[in-house]
Amino acid sequence: MTTIHLTTKIKAPIEIIFDLSRNIDIHKLSTAKSNETAIDGVTSGLINKGETVTWRGKHFGFYLTHKSIISAMEIPSYFVDEMIEGKFKSFKHEHSFIEENGFVMMIDKIQYQTPFGIFGKLFDKLILRNYLTNFITERNYFIKNLAESKPYEIN
Repeated sequence: MTTIHLTTKIKAPIEIIFDLSRNIDIHKLSTAKSNETAIDGVTSGLINKGETVTWRGKHFGFYLTHKSIISAMEIPSYFVDEMIEGKFKSFKHEHSFIEENGFVMMIDKIQYQTPFGIFGKLFDKLILRNYLTNFITERNYFIKNLAESKPYEIN
């Protein structure tokens, strides 16, 4: 199993950051490079515990789908999305938000397993881990920039 830990320091209210992180429309905007779109389940606005979303996006030259469920949520400090259908053997993304010295630490812990035995492990080591780290880092900076900008309304 591969684990990725990322921490992003944001100067904005925890509630704003939490809602940006679970907003389907913000996810679409922050992942425009891969043309991510929600095709089933919650396809717009805020996703909540027990709800699902199916994403379709272009990765490694192929359109892939990934269906997740929000399996846990403690507003405004924590939620988990877990793959229930997709190309991974397993995929779990924990989102934590901790207020600290006037900032919010947005913490991502991603754990996943690749299919295809040794070939999947080699692909992960050579390409996938870095790809996912960059993908989530770009998304986090999009959220950070939006959260620290002028006031807005989340639907």
